[in-house]
Amino acid sequence: MVKTITKIGNSQGLIFDAALMDMAHFQVGDKVNVEVHEGGTVTLTPLRKSVSTEDAAAAAKRIISRNSEVFRRLS
Repeated sequence: MVKTITKIGNSQGLIFDAALMDMAHFQVGDKVNVEVHEGGTVTLTPLRKSVSTEDAAAAAKRIISRNSEVFRRLS
C-alpha cells in the first residue's frame, strides 16, 4: 500500500483510511509506539492495555459461574 506524506497544519502526516485502520486493527485514540530502524523503516506497534491478575481472576470466576452447567457436562 502506497501512502503520501501530506501537510497537516504545521506538521506532516499520513492519513490512515478506514481500510488501513481495519487491517492494522487500529482505532481512533489508540496509542502506538513508533520505532525508526536503520535504513529509515518505521514500525508502529499498538500499545494494548494489559489485564491485571485480579481482573483476569474475576473474569474467569464470572465465566465459570455463568457456564457451570456446561463445564460440569464437559468434565
